[in-house]
Parts: sequence; structure tokens; C-alpha cells
Amino acid sequence: MRDEHGTYRVLEDNLRTPSGVSYVLENRQVMKRVFPNLIRDYRVRPVETYPNDLLALLLHLAPKHVPEPTVVLLTPGVYNSAYFEHSFLARQMGIEIVEGGDLVVENDRVYMRRTDGLAPVHVIYRRIDDDFLDPTVFRPDSLLGVPGLVNAYRKGNVALCNPIGTGVADDKAMYHYVPRMIKFYLGQDALLPNVDTYLSSEPKELTYILENLPKLVVKSVNEAGGYGMLVGPHSTKEQIEEFRGKIVAQPRNFIAQPTLGLSRCPSICSDKLEGRHIDLRPYILNGETIKIMPGGLTRVALRKGSLVVNSSQGGGSKDTWVLASDETIPPFAENDKPQRIIV
Repeated sequence: MRDEHGTYRVLEDNLRTPSGVSYVLENRQVMKRVFPNLIRDYRVRPVETYPNDLLALLLHLAPKHVPEPTVVLLTPGVYNSAYFEHSFLARQMGIEIVEGGDLVVENDRVYMRRTDGLAPVHVIYRRIDDDFLDPTVFRPDSLLGVPGLVNAYRKGNVALCNPIGTGVADDKAMYHYVPRMIKFYLGQDALLPNVDTYLSSEPKELTYILENLPKLVVKSVNEAGGYGMLVGPHSTKEQIEEFRGKIVAQPRNFIAQPTLGLSRCPSICSDKLEGRHIDLRPYILNGETIKIMPGGLTRVALRKGSLVVNSSQGGGSKDTWVLASDETIPPFAENDKPQRIIV
């Protein structure tokens, strides 16, 4: 995000199941149909290669002894709020979309049930959380996962993307320490600073949070999608006092940040043009090489004055353009370097 001083900051990290890329691809398709000349004349770099890049990453993760690996996308099912994206990506990559009941583990190997028998599976692009992956290891009441999957993963017979445990980086309390991790492992400061973050688990910071709740944004470390959140300046006294009680009861479960003035973007609201707050979610694929999508999901808080951009809280999205920098380079060349981002 960009704050009121024009400084770009990292607001949070998403490593388990970073959703929203389907909206990036669909937004671009709409823009190409409505404004084809703009896309061409401004030399907008394409985002359509993302499904192919993702598939290449998944194939790269396959066990080395498999010459022609089979990749599937594991979804919680049609009632999941992101099922559209699951089916969209599976279709774009040309792979099967499966639910837990479609897979079976035999002799520590994963198979997909088909009308003509069992077919081996070598890579699983999972879109369900760790807790539900394998009822024999994690939640025993899970009906979404595959019994025995973790053991097959341990034996190296199937690859999981993203791996089990990556969710530790999604923990909003862990976010506080990321700049220190970068300094420790890379010996340099983070190029993009974090938003100032206060940990309720630290006594001094807890005191500061409780004394300044009307000014702060409080977030539950285990929630996503804009849930479990208090925006102090936009909350009632009753809501503030309710959160005060929750923080005192379980301080490890909350962090607090200053209320930032997210940058705004012109948006068509009914019959007029108004500013709405936005942030940007980029997408990075870390496989044989690291690929960053030349674009991303610009999320928009459609309610006037709102700072909550999540789609689950009524937010929307906009197409995001990264332009080629050197006009001597043909449009969409591989060595294009981004110069400007336009939303």
C-alpha cells in the first residue's frame, strides 16, 4: 500500500493460498475488449502468461523420478467462496480439479479416482488449509482432506504447493519480525518498509495499544478477509470496549497498527466519479526461477471512506497496468522492465 506521505509499505504477507489472481486475469480480459487501443498504445505488459508460469512451477516440483507428472488442484468444493478461482485456474492450466474424496492413498502414493480406475498424482496445488489436509495427522473431523496424504508427502511421492507450514508467515504477529529476518538472512534492510506494528503480547506495547485503541487498527493474527478487525477511528465506543476485553483476555491473538491513509483511486460510483481507498496485491512464483507478475490485484474499498478493501467485506478490484520502459523494445518482450504502474 501507499500511505498519505507517498511511501510504499508492505501491509501483510500471504503464502498459504494467495487468492485473487483469477480477478487479475478476468479484469484484463474485460479491459482488452472494452479498450483494446489503450492496451496496445500504452504497451501494457501482459498478465495472461500466469497460468502457464504456475503450471511450469508445479511441474518443476514433481518428484524427479517421474518423467510425465500429473498435477491436480485440490479444492474444498463448490461451496467455498474462492471456488470460482479454483475452477478457473484448473481450466486455464489444463489440469484436473479434485476434492478430497476424489483422491486416495495406497502404499504411500496418491491416486485420483477415475471411471477407468486409479490414476497416479504427483503434484497437488492445494487450496485448502493445513488443518484440513489429512485427518490422520491434523483435524480428525476433516472431510475435505485425504487420509494418508502427509505420509505420502513425507516419503517424497507427491509434492504439495504451497508446502505444509508456510502459513506461519501469514501470522500477523510474525509479520512484525519479517524486516529482522531479512536483515539476519540477507544482511540488508528491507527495500519496502513494514507498517509500524505493535504486539499485544509485549507488555509495554499492550499498554500503548489499550491507551490508544480509538486511534489504531487492531487485527486478529489468525483471521483473514477483513474479519476479526477493529478500525478505531470508525468504531463505536461499544465496539472499542468489546475489543479491549478480547485483547486483555488473549493478548497473543492481536496486533495493532496506526490508522493509515491508504492512497485513493478514481472510481465510478453510481453516476459519478469519486475517490476510493486501494491497496495492491502482487503475485510471485518461486520455482526454478522467481517470476513476478507484471501487474497485480488492486483491491478497492467501494464504500465511501472505508479502509477495508477485502472482497469479502464489499471491496472490488481494478485492472493494474505495468508499462514497458524502453520504447525501442517491442511490446511484450521478455526483457521489458517495468517503469510505471497504472491502475
